Amino acid sequence: MSMRIDRTLIALALALAALPANAAPAPAPAAGEATQPRIFRSEGQGSFGGVRLRYAAAVEEVLLPGASIFVTSYVRSDVKDAVSRPVIFAFNGGPGSASLWLHLGVMGPRRVDFDDPTRPRTVAPFATVANPDSPLDVADIVLIDPPGTGYSRILPGGKPEQFYGVEQDARAMVQVVEQWLRRHGRLNSPKYLVSESYGTVRAAVMARLMAGGPTQTGSMDGLTLNGVVLLGQAMEMARGEGEDRGYVAILPSLAATACHFGKVAAGCTPEGQVEAARRFIETGYLSALHAGSRLPADRKAVVARDLAALTGLSERDVLAADLRISGAAFARLLLAGEGRRIGLYDARFVLPSQGAGGDPVADDPAMGQYVPGFVGAWSDYAAKTLKVDLDIPYEPIAFRDVNGRWDFGFGPGVPVGKNYALDLAAAMNRNPAMRLMVGTGYYDLVTPLGSADYVVAHAGIPLARTSFHGYPSGHGPYLGAEARTALARDLRAFVSAPK
Repeated sequence: MSMRIDRTLIALALALAALPANAAPAPAPAAGEATQPRIFRSEGQGSFGGVRLRYAAAVEEVLLPGASIFVTSYVRSDVKDAVSRPVIFAFNGGPGSASLWLHLGVMGPRRVDFDDPTRPRTVAPFATVANPDSPLDVADIVLIDPPGTGYSRILPGGKPEQFYGVEQDARAMVQVVEQWLRRHGRLNSPKYLVSESYGTVRAAVMARLMAGGPTQTGSMDGLTLNGVVLLGQAMEMARGEGEDRGYVAILPSLAATACHFGKVAAGCTPEGQVEAARRFIETGYLSALHAGSRLPADRKAVVARDLAALTGLSERDVLAADLRISGAAFARLLLAGEGRRIGLYDARFVLPSQGAGGDPVADDPAMGQYVPGFVGAWSDYAAKTLKVDLDIPYEPIAFRDVNGRWDFGFGPGVPVGKNYALDLAAAMNRNPAMRLMVGTGYYDLVTPLGSADYVVAHAGIPLARTSFHGYPSGHGPYLGAEARTALARDLRAFVSAPK
């Protein structure tokens, strides 16, 4: 992405200043390129992190050549020195996902009314409640919906290939960040990225691009980051078929999940199970997998017994899987004797085995049960609280139109890529003050604990500037009061650390 300022920026800023609250601009010209950004303003107040404050909210449009991108910002309005306040730019992943998961899960001043994964509400009406865990007391917050998600759209003059790819997307998102900072006079504010899932790929590439350079943007842009937060990291996308690394990476999460359901030793804790799994990996599991078919039968039986003790599966099932337990197999087997299956995106969620459909997302016990609450709650919140008045639907996750077209560097729709943790390592190498926070849910079987440990440790990322955190939650490590409170505490500490 060229970090050169869009030539229309001055005109856009002037038009923005002239817009009354919640006003829609004049219709776009025939070419399909809008000339004035739309903005919907509101105000609020609340207690966040024990601090009572007022804030200005805005759902505002950022115009790029070929795309209309909406961001939602919450800016504290009762401070004198706004420039010194950090700004958090947050986004989810997919690719093709809007930001409502982070927005209504932990970052926004209100959250979806959802705290008990054992009894999720799956039918309307849904609601939001005050969210004292929002880090709005320590930072202003900007949530970004990339093109094709939320209210953001590719304009008639644009093309999907301009935005639906790793590099293209990251370049566009850096432009969005830059425009927001310039529009609000915050270029000199501390800057943080909070990312989730595929969003961690976006954050890694953005971090590399933001400083600029002759091979990056052609200019020394100097938009360095104070820190990056990775939740459910997914930066390593270069693995091929037949590798054993995935079975090693997921084992700590399987062990924690088995403890959650009482399938292993009494008195266990998720944290204790995670550490036991890590020890087993180092002392026996890695060498057993490396031996492959050369592993003696008696040694294989011992490893199977130890795996069964960690995961709660039978030794027979472990041996039938040749010591290699995938997340999908584990989700099907752990509670099979009870006629139930667990979620991959959050293993605490369960549904009956009988009658299960075959959609990998919609039929996942977690995604199938918590998505309706987020989508329904957002609809009311956007219209009634944020005062959004747009005659277009909000797109939570665009699988076919965005995800299915994504270019990881090998052409649209080819689901392979590279190790994007190397981009993050390069960014941290250039910027010795930049810090990294990695957060993972114990019950995330999609981007598990072990994957985060391995990827960060093998990419050249400076561990002295990196903190790791585990939470009693899943792929969204903010579902549930305990996880959300812990994550919010860690986010506050990360952003508030001495600069």
